[in-house]
This record gives sequence, C-alpha cells and structure tokens, in this order.
Amino acid sequence: MKCRHCGAKLTLPLIDLGSAPPSNAYLTEATLRAPEKWFPLRVLVCTECWLVQTEDYTGVAELFDAEYAYFSSFSTTWLQHAERYVAEMVERFGLNTGSNVIEVAANDGYLLQYVTARGIPCLGVEPTASTAAAARAKGITIVGEFFGSQLAQTLVAQSKRADLTAANNVLAHVPDINDFVMGFAQVLKPQGVATFEFPHLMRLVEQTQFDTIYHEHFSYLSLTAVTRILDRNGLQVFDVQEIPTHGGSLRIFAQRKDSGKHEITAAVAALIGREAAAGMKTAQYYADFQQRANRIKHDLLAFLIESGHQGKKVIAYGAAAKGNTLLNYAGVRPDLLPFVVDRNPAKQGKYMPGSRIPIVAESYISEQKPDYILILPWNLRTEITEQLAYIREWGGQFITSVPALKVS
Repeated sequence: MKCRHCGAKLTLPLIDLGSAPPSNAYLTEATLRAPEKWFPLRVLVCTECWLVQTEDYTGVAELFDAEYAYFSSFSTTWLQHAERYVAEMVERFGLNTGSNVIEVAANDGYLLQYVTARGIPCLGVEPTASTAAAARAKGITIVGEFFGSQLAQTLVAQSKRADLTAANNVLAHVPDINDFVMGFAQVLKPQGVATFEFPHLMRLVEQTQFDTIYHEHFSYLSLTAVTRILDRNGLQVFDVQEIPTHGGSLRIFAQRKDSGKHEITAAVAALIGREAAAGMKTAQYYADFQQRANRIKHDLLAFLIESGHQGKKVIAYGAAAKGNTLLNYAGVRPDLLPFVVDRNPAKQGKYMPGSRIPIVAESYISEQKPDYILILPWNLRTEITEQLAYIREWGGQFITSVPALKVS
C-alpha cells in the first residue's frame, strides 16, 4: 500500500488488530441472523510524511450509510464544547449576520444550532441521511453529500463561500485526504478561516488509545503531518490549540495560502517541536504500541473472567465505536458482558457489531443493579459517572480499561 497523502510505500506497522466489522454497523434482529462483513484492521506509518493510516479494505459508502447511528447531541459535554466553540469563533473573527459559516460533517446539527441562534447564516454538509434529517428538523440547511473539491466548486458557483468552516472529528474519516482539504481552500473566502479538530496522534500513542482505531478512521493525525497536508493543498496553519476532547485533541486554524491575513502564532512551531522531541518522526516511537494494547486486552479479559467466577455482574455503558474496537479485539461476547446501555434510541434494540452484545435503555441499570459498569467511551467518564451516580446506592463501581484498567 502507498501513503494516501504523499504516495510513499508503507512499511512501518503501528498495530494489527486482526479483523472486525465496521464499528458503526450496528445489527438489527433481522441482520443478526445473517453473516457480517469483517475486514482486516491494520495501521501503518508513512516514514516520509508521518501520516498514520489504516490499510484500505472497504469503501467509504459502506462505512457511512443511511442508517449511520452516531448522533453528536446525545453527549451534553460535546454540546457544551460546540457552544463554546461558536462563541469563541464569533468573538475572535467578528462573525455577524453578514457572515457565512459552513460545517463539514454537521451530523445532527449539534454545532450549527448555536450559529443559527445567533442569526448567522450557515449550512451543513452531512452525507449520512439519518443525522442529516435530525439537523434539518432543527431548521438547519444541509447538503447531503460527501465533501471534497467537487462539492466545494459547486458551493462557490452558488455564491456560498465561507467566512468560517468547521470540521470537527472528520479529517480522520476521509479516504482522499488531499481532495478533502483542497475543498476547504476552494470554498473559503479570501480572508476566511478553516478550523479542524481531530484526536492528537501523540495522545493516542502515549496513552495507548488503540480503541480509537477503526475502519471509519482512515488517518491518525499529528500537527507535523497535518501541516504538510494542508500546505500541499492550498492552506496554511496559523494557530493550534490543545483541547481535552476525545482523550486529547488539536484544534488548528488555517487560512488560504494566498491570504496571509493572520500571523502564524508561536504555538505552531512549539507543538511541532514537541512532536519532534517526542520522537514522532522515528520508527522507535511506534515500536511497542502493539504490546501495550495487548496488555490492556489481557487485563480486561482477566477482570471479566474473574468477576464471572465471583458471581459479579458486569455490564457496559456507551455503544461507542471505540467500544466495538475494544470488545472485538479482546473477543468479548455476551457471556462476559450481557448488555450495553446507551441513551441513543437509534441504537437501543440493536446489537454491537462483531460481539453481538444487545444494546438496551438506561432503565436496565436500575433493574439489573450491576456490580460494575464498564465505560466504553472513556473520554466521557466524568459525564457518565455523574449521570449514573445512583449505582453507588447498591455499591456499584465504574471501570475503564484505557490507558489501563481502573476500578472506582
């Protein structure tokens, strides 16, 4: 395989997670009786541009279909993050009723609802029909297509250039990352700003966040790699912020290379320097990631098996994509984890892909009174433990397994 950015041959492995179905391909009662498609899940590192990426095995349309079940608005923490983002962008860049905001991967309107509330014109790009319908129900204009250079040209022809584009947790989801980024350079007004948020590869490696690896994530991103990708495709990074979302993410700010309106902050060179000092441009940096992931897998399995021997009841919370990676790599099935609770009605009554563990409503917790709840979206641990604090009434405890098994 060749690097999807620079075309160099890929030879350096990061991790081999065996095989798994797509992490958002939740099963229904009908599909439960049919075979599942499983694809190899292997990640390689480009030693030329240092883009970390999955091997190609399946098409994007198969990963993001009409029944896509990830709805952003079910996390109050994420909604608060989106609302703060809008307030900060309005203040920093002087957005007003004469501006235009475009969000790519608008999902269910979790962010643009706050733009609309301020009277600022906006539109979202969202190819998954299920989430796009939810956004339209909030009064948000949605273009139901995948974003790239072609769609950007269409929007420009319709006089829909943007003063601000937002792309949260989508840069990793695109197979043709060059064409995707080029679209932002085309759709921006000459003085416009593009922001991208994505989990930071440094955090992924250092905290062994291997469960954030799944087929829908084609790329795993450092500032070093992203700066190069944007530069090649007409954008210049002028600022970067480290933010706590998704276990540690970056928010980068970019402008058209022919703009130069915004001075490049010291934060850009500083973080690129930190990445280099950590060894992210060396093979050694990635060498023991597989072994550390295996330890997490073994520790979780040992805990679940021992809990079963002791007659303890363990259930999981959050039918998240990262949870599917963890459960499938560890080989966890309903005998060890009888059900997963999720607040999203679109997932309730379905089954986790691969493990085929049933997904149920929160009411099951009070009914079953489990001894332990395994929090699969560990990045939302604080929100979830507060929401489910009532399990303390019967002595229930919470578990997370990444970056190490923790019971509290």
